[in-house]
Amino acid sequence: MSDLPNKSLLASSFYDNAKITKKGLYWITPVFVLVLYLLVMTGFFWLQQIHKESVMFVTVDEETKQERLMFFVMALSFIIIISLLALWRYTRFRSNAEAALLAETSFRRAMENSMSTGMRVLDMQGRIAYVNPAFCRMMGWNEADLLGKSIPYPYWVPGKYDEHQRILDILMSGKTPSTGLEVEAQRRDGSRFTSRMYVSPLRDPNGEQIGWMTSMTDITEPKRVREALTAAHERFMTVLEGLDDAISVVADTPAGLELLFANRTYRRLFGSQPNGHSELMGGRRGRFSGVTIEQYAPSADCWFEVHHRMLIWTDGRKVRMQVARDITERRKHEEDSRIQQEKIQLTSRLTTMGEMASSLAHELNQPLTAIANYNMAIVAMIKSGNISQEKLLSALEKSASQAERAGKIISRIREFVKRSEPRRQSTPVAKIIDNTLDLADIDARKRRIKIEANVPEDLPNVLADPILIEQVLLNLVKNGLEAMANSEADTLYVNAYLHDKQIEVRVVDRGHGLKEPERLFEPFFSTKSEGLGMGLNICRTIIESHHGRLWAEANPEGGTIFRFLLPCAPKEQHQEQ
Repeated sequence: MSDLPNKSLLASSFYDNAKITKKGLYWITPVFVLVLYLLVMTGFFWLQQIHKESVMFVTVDEETKQERLMFFVMALSFIIIISLLALWRYTRFRSNAEAALLAETSFRRAMENSMSTGMRVLDMQGRIAYVNPAFCRMMGWNEADLLGKSIPYPYWVPGKYDEHQRILDILMSGKTPSTGLEVEAQRRDGSRFTSRMYVSPLRDPNGEQIGWMTSMTDITEPKRVREALTAAHERFMTVLEGLDDAISVVADTPAGLELLFANRTYRRLFGSQPNGHSELMGGRRGRFSGVTIEQYAPSADCWFEVHHRMLIWTDGRKVRMQVARDITERRKHEEDSRIQQEKIQLTSRLTTMGEMASSLAHELNQPLTAIANYNMAIVAMIKSGNISQEKLLSALEKSASQAERAGKIISRIREFVKRSEPRRQSTPVAKIIDNTLDLADIDARKRRIKIEANVPEDLPNVLADPILIEQVLLNLVKNGLEAMANSEADTLYVNAYLHDKQIEVRVVDRGHGLKEPERLFEPFFSTKSEGLGMGLNICRTIIESHHGRLWAEANPEGGTIFRFLLPCAPKEQHQEQ
């Protein structure tokens, strides 16, 4: 008992306050007894003194008796003093213990009143024996309204007494789970809330149970938030599971990739192993993020468009998330579209050459006729025997020159018409323009129109398929020549410029002009009575496939300006060229 004050967990201010309050009480009783003893002893010695003075003669026996009586009185006085000191010490200890108990009770009461958890005590018959202020605030009832109440309690929800009774039976039977019980209650104003109740037995100092201590916490808002989060998670998982994209999350571990999440599409394609994620990574283990690639997965026999991102997992680890979309059908359609586009481009080239057939025949007829004439002249010289080595050599050289001219025309036509796979390469713009004008010059001479090309010498190369670009440029030049058929102007200009890391080519004619230049590129729209309206649409498709742009605008001086942009070739390819 003497160590109780030292083991107290009370704050010093509480203990000191209790000690000062009780300080003047514990010494009153011992002091009163001591004063009374002193008065008795004073009276005893005073009576002894009177007796000695009144007796003239005292015998030896009486003197011995007086000494023994004095010794006995002194011994008794010593015992009384010791007893008084012990009583004073015990009284002081008891006073300190009471002060400590009072301070601790006040401290616990203050702590209990400040807490938000509602405390309630039920006796063994189920009557409410105690409630703290938090419980009263929680229920909206006063302490006087609750103490001594039996079932049904004022805070029970009407219409749910059976459920409340079942919970109370579980509580009274001592079978309350350690996780607590979820209880719905009704406040005095009629509003309802949900609480979680925890129960423990209440025992007296002898260890005998005298009731049940319950603690209740309002979980209405946490429950609402938890239910909202659960619903949101369910919706999110429903969306993820319903996506056609394969979504997977993996973490790098010493043993390899660890699959942390995979939706239904991923599991259907690759199972529940990280092998599919590894296939879609394409062997890249770097920390790339926000990059989209196209990757073939042999195990699924499909092409995927894969988007990769690094993110922080719930446990703080950096993980890899992949979203893979099956693009097998799209690639098949793109391939079919590419093949069809090649066929259309070939048809367009053949159509262009068909339209130029008469001019080409006339153009080829001239060198062939010249070759025949030179050969006939050589034969005549040989038959006449008048052979001059210089004349013979001159005739043969002129015949060979005309044959070479015809061969170049045939080679240019064959190269333009033949079908080939698109092959983008670093090509000088001047070469593309020269090759195109060689073909267009035949039609230009027939129409008596001069084509003037302006190409700077230091112009960078373009990254393009030269045959396709020649097809576009030839189509634009041919349209310009046709537009200038009845024009007084006799010059068509083909210019090239460097424009913001791109090469711009312009075909400027002085023809009749157009009211709606942009409609020229619509499919099946044509200003020609015999035209199909597909040529310029194909030209725009070719330019856009090269990441360029083709458009038309009115010429301020009359006519139309066709313009298209092509990207410059990288410097490395330009140097190789």
